[in-house]
Amino acid sequence: MSENVATLKPLKTWSHLAKNRRRPSEYEIVSTNLLWNMSENTPPEAGQGLAMDEWHHKYRYGSPLTHSDWDGFRDPDSLVYRTYNIIQDGQETYVENLCDEYSSLEHDAGLAPEWLEALEAFYTPARYPLNICMMNAGYGAAFARSSTIVNTWVYQAADSLRHLSRLAYRTAELKKNHPSRRFGDSEREVWEHSPAWQGFRELFEKSLVAYDVGEHFVAFNLVAKVAFDETLVAEFARCARIAGDDLAALISDSHMRDVERSRRWSRALVEYCVEDDPANKDVINGWLEKWVPLAERSVSELLLILPGADATAANARARKFRNDLGLDR
Repeated sequence: MSENVATLKPLKTWSHLAKNRRRPSEYEIVSTNLLWNMSENTPPEAGQGLAMDEWHHKYRYGSPLTHSDWDGFRDPDSLVYRTYNIIQDGQETYVENLCDEYSSLEHDAGLAPEWLEALEAFYTPARYPLNICMMNAGYGAAFARSSTIVNTWVYQAADSLRHLSRLAYRTAELKKNHPSRRFGDSEREVWEHSPAWQGFRELFEKSLVAYDVGEHFVAFNLVAKVAFDETLVAEFARCARIAGDDLAALISDSHMRDVERSRRWSRALVEYCVEDDPANKDVINGWLEKWVPLAERSVSELLLILPGADATAANARARKFRNDLGLDR
């Protein structure tokens, strides 16, 4: 072998991070540039001409929401699996201690009958839309255009599971303390047939078939989830305090931390896309025009059954979130 063959200098990090000329963060090392199918020219996963290949081309690569460098997106919270679990372990320990303390005080036994009726009709049926929240986040993760966007969807799905698990726990506690009521037995019937829920049911089920990855992000994270969170988290917490259900309010406050994190990455993704191509703003506004009216009607209909609720304020908060992004609805 020739003695003139150059010896390759080993890299100190992944090649795509070496150009930064600084030590990469944990987030950069474990989150960036992990997808191989970034381009429509990528060889198909299942075989050319098959349905899944066509699906990717139509709904993923063919989305009107575009960017010249999807891999450049960064989660503003720089979450990785390790730090996410640390944060949520702390949140769940806090909520678990709350539940234990209020249980020892026989909190549920002291709730007013009219508030128990509201919990039956409004709160415990929310496990059905929370399931759809997980499904929507799963779809977003499956077809996202970069690994950093995949991760934000995955953590959002886990947030929904945390909320759902706690709601199921509270449903069981309410059933135990009020066996004459239908806690744990009536929720599916309420979700499918209560007039108050049908707007949200239509909104959430339609969001599941918003297959274009750009429209799906807008329909769910900028509209449907925002409407749900302002109704079932923020407005519910406010009304729970008025009704003397401080436990429900404090648990909702904990879930609001997850909501705020979801909104931070959603805001960052909108700004990232519009900065790259201002035409993306018109694309997003076009989808908002399609989805926002149904969301606002859903909020107004559902909050009719929550004592003390203010649907106008809830819808105004949702609009403010989008307006702060420079969007029209």
